Amino acid sequence: MYDFLRSGLKSGFGIQLIVGWFLFFPISALAKESAPDWVRSAASQTLPTYPAATKAVVLLDDTTYTVNPDGTAVEHFRTVIRILRPQGRDEGIVFVPFDKDRKILSMHVWSIDPAGHEYVLNDKEMVEFGYPGQGNLYEDDRIRSARPPGRDPGGTIAYEYEQRMLPYIAEKTWFFQRDTPRLRQVFTLELPPGYTYTTVWAHHSVVKEADLESRRWRWELNDVPSIDLEHVLHSPSGHALAGRMTVRYAPAANLSNNGWQAIGEWYDRLSHDRLASSPELTAKTAELTAGKTDFYEKTEPVAEFVQKQVRYFVIEMGIGGYQPHFAADIYRNLYGDCKDKATLLSSMLSTVGIHAALLMVDSRRGVIDPDAPSIVGNHMVTAIEIPNGYNSPKLKSVVTAKTGRRYLIFDPTWEKTPFGQLEHGLQGSYGVLMEGSDSQVIALPLLSPELNTVHRTGTLQLTPEGTLKGHVTEDRFGDLSDNRRALYTHASAKEQDEYLDHALGRDFTAFKVSDVKVENAEALNKNLTVSYNIDVDQYARAMGPLLTVRPRVLGEEAPSVDTRPRKVPIDLRETMQVKDEYDIELPDGFAVDELPEAVHADMGFASYESSTSVKGNTIHYARTYTVRQVVLAPEKYEDLQKLSGIIATDEQSRAVLKKK
Repeated sequence: MYDFLRSGLKSGFGIQLIVGWFLFFPISALAKESAPDWVRSAASQTLPTYPAATKAVVLLDDTTYTVNPDGTAVEHFRTVIRILRPQGRDEGIVFVPFDKDRKILSMHVWSIDPAGHEYVLNDKEMVEFGYPGQGNLYEDDRIRSARPPGRDPGGTIAYEYEQRMLPYIAEKTWFFQRDTPRLRQVFTLELPPGYTYTTVWAHHSVVKEADLESRRWRWELNDVPSIDLEHVLHSPSGHALAGRMTVRYAPAANLSNNGWQAIGEWYDRLSHDRLASSPELTAKTAELTAGKTDFYEKTEPVAEFVQKQVRYFVIEMGIGGYQPHFAADIYRNLYGDCKDKATLLSSMLSTVGIHAALLMVDSRRGVIDPDAPSIVGNHMVTAIEIPNGYNSPKLKSVVTAKTGRRYLIFDPTWEKTPFGQLEHGLQGSYGVLMEGSDSQVIALPLLSPELNTVHRTGTLQLTPEGTLKGHVTEDRFGDLSDNRRALYTHASAKEQDEYLDHALGRDFTAFKVSDVKVENAEALNKNLTVSYNIDVDQYARAMGPLLTVRPRVLGEEAPSVDTRPRKVPIDLRETMQVKDEYDIELPDGFAVDELPEAVHADMGFASYESSTSVKGNTIHYARTYTVRQVVLAPEKYEDLQKLSGIIATDEQSRAVLKKK
């Protein structure tokens, strides 16, 4: 999901991911030399009072972005960082990314240790390495890095670089808020004659620029707080909260007032010829759709072919971080990244008269802001146009554009999502529909909880000694079945057994499982069914002549909460519905003396209800937990805490049995 636009690394957000991987390169003997005046000036500032857990603070962050008449740009960057705690040492490790279209012209690193000794690193104290990709990733990004001395509490690290780049689109995004507080930040824009600019701000109020004359403008921010989500439960992505400003620039006559349209038109020029079909691709599509006339029936096999038969693999060099490969090549090789798979699917569908467009999204809900047009998405999916008047209950992830066209949103890289639906990470967010002059930002749907479900049933018997025996069946559908489907299609039998033992170990101390059966692990549009026999020792507790038994046999659903004040939105991850039904046959000679009370709680964003009853000599327990919304305001945390307590209490409630 990382590949599209490489926004993490190219924007600097992803650099911290590398810290733990490259701490081993040697440092030569360093000469004590003088740091420049701007470093000393920043280091001499009196710091505000920060929370005790603050690891480091950025004293200065200064960027000058100069656009040349030929469209190239030069970025000059300076920063000064003060280490406050031992845990902040990694904040002083320097990483500067580059590639063939972003050349480092100069780079300097200084440090001042806590005792006041000043050091400068020369080129021999810097190393270069490729970005550490995974097994499904190859790209040409490289990094120049340094590990200056003095990165102890009270130490100061500073560096500057100048980099010449060839922007693929005429915009620059200034990310001015991250996981460390920032004392002073400056962004300066320099444009050639005849150029003008516009700005959009996300997650921050607009800051007025200062006109420095000579076609230079400056924005300045002071005392920007950090976004610290390290210990925050149900936290959104930091990227979805971080303030940013995007500058779009062009000759005055060419600067569009519609930022999303401009982005779509730019990407259409970049990708249009890549959608061309080939005889082999056309023949394969004809084979998959032979004899089918219904829109859904024709589209599903093509989508599933790209989803399941085209291996996810990323090859990105230069503009390849943005531009897909040719559809014919993707089909021939049967591998590609997200934008490649979306391109291949669009191309194949076009050969049978079905139009589809690419849709830029972000796997981190909330990053794409509908009011802040910019290239910040990290992923690409497909928007398949639905014919006028066509309706089918199988199409769930449907949006309507401003043009009136309806689209089915489908991600061919998400291997376990049924066709017609959309993975939970994209629901309730936004995407950029790449439709040339009709390009626009669209809201992605939040699907019904009934499309993401767990349903557990059990028929069990309790012995007088407290042992519980019986049969359990669990049905899963939607994203809640993802991990289990992967387990039962790719893992070994030993791994499958260990996983089930671990899952059941949350509810039982001593148990045995036998006769495990799995159905529909590959059939995404059917319930994944796992059934087994279980024998639980000492399930009921003896209290003299009484037995206490928990009617809720399996499944802990209470959301995790804490007592900390809530300052950021709550992300519940996905809409869903969990149902449990258990029948426990009582042992001979026992009758029910007391049952838990029924529970009914509805918080709007979620609801929970349960009931325990007796039918003959059997205790029947049933409950339903439904999550309807995924993003909540911070002030809703009290309701979430209350709901969590209600569910946890019900899950541990016990029925009392006594001898007749």
